[in-house]
Amino acid sequence: MRNPILSRRQVLVGLSTTAVLATLAACGTTGTEDSGATSGGSAVAVGEGDDSQVDVVTWWSAGSEKEGLAALVEVFEKQFPQTKFENKAVSGGGGSQAKQKLAADLAAGNPPDTYQAHAGAEIQADIEAGYLLDISSLYDEFGLNDAFPETLIDRLKDSEGAIYSIPSNVHRNNVVWASIEVLKAAGLDPDSPATDIDGWIADMEKIKAAGYTPITMGMAWTQLGLLETVLIADLGADAYSGLFDGSTDWAGDEVAAALKHYETIIGFTDKSLYTEDWEPAMRPIFENQAAYNVMGDWAVAGFDAAGLTAGTDYTYFPVPGTDGVFDFLADAFALTDGGPHPGGGKNWLQCISTKEGQIAFNKVKGSIPSRSDLTDEEKAQFSEYQQSAMESFGQDTIVSSIAHGAALPTKASDAMNDALTKFSQGASDVATLQSELAAAYASVA
Repeated sequence: MRNPILSRRQVLVGLSTTAVLATLAACGTTGTEDSGATSGGSAVAVGEGDDSQVDVVTWWSAGSEKEGLAALVEVFEKQFPQTKFENKAVSGGGGSQAKQKLAADLAAGNPPDTYQAHAGAEIQADIEAGYLLDISSLYDEFGLNDAFPETLIDRLKDSEGAIYSIPSNVHRNNVVWASIEVLKAAGLDPDSPATDIDGWIADMEKIKAAGYTPITMGMAWTQLGLLETVLIADLGADAYSGLFDGSTDWAGDEVAAALKHYETIIGFTDKSLYTEDWEPAMRPIFENQAAYNVMGDWAVAGFDAAGLTAGTDYTYFPVPGTDGVFDFLADAFALTDGGPHPGGGKNWLQCISTKEGQIAFNKVKGSIPSRSDLTDEEKAQFSEYQQSAMESFGQDTIVSSIAHGAALPTKASDAMNDALTKFSQGASDVATLQSELAAAYASVA
């Protein structure tokens, strides 16, 4: 299977190696060949040092995410009672507020011990800036090279084989969540969804005629999440992945056709939700006022919180045209260079990678463990959806999410979010949107 992230990084890392080494040398905490750091000229293993506390930055500050973090912290406190967990969670904007505060702290030389990021290209700039330590040695120490599937580990490596984060989970983004009541009211069979984008649009027309909102979406990152699934459906997995290594042209006709589909789809949405985060944008599905929402599988926890049952109240299926494709993203944690409690940071990374930590966290959050070595008994603790996602991740074609940092660096995804915001507000047309998306990719290519 091709790895678009890795092929991009061969260029990015090659260009940045000299700058990174210079930055690290200036800081006095350069990584060694065995992933250590120097202190007074002596090699120090990754994570060696103060473990009395761990300062952790996340954006898991509300709802099921907050509950998932609490479950993980409970496991951490049992595994490492000597290490105090210090919650530095920052809420808002699907992580945007946390990222802004984190960026300021890193630039000011005031890093936390560890922080949440999306696995993949999102952390490339922080690697290049010298903020993060190569934690490849921890994969050996924690036994993760055997516990994590190769398809996941490949997406975490740079061109030299170094790894800078450990994922706590795996999410799937190309999922449609639908109200069974609304589908039936529009004369649609909840068990027989459309098989391509044109068929899905035809179903939306029927839903609109029945007096319901066909599909909802929220703020910019949810719009980018919807767009990427339309791109996957229309381009196919290989051509979609080619958008990130230059083999598919962002300015080409295939992308233009997908953007026309996207334009048609968002014409069915409720514009009043465009400033909302994912859960308020999903609420019309909970309340049987709208039919569809495309969202990552953290949505499971939202349905659970609303007291709704899969197969009775709601259904789910891959975005039409993407069956057999798993649009991948993962929450991961990195170890900072210069964090005040390196031992505490290492303890946190070990906890989130253990079976106990991953089972406790993912059962609440709606994602699936990044470990592939769970027993049948352990898998049985998860919901029907999660068990199906585990099966899909093991057999489907894996592609990387744009909206959630797996496919492109933050600079590009931020620019794409801005372009989509303009488009949803009617401030640009399809041709302008396409040129802005192409420019966003070119800025990091």
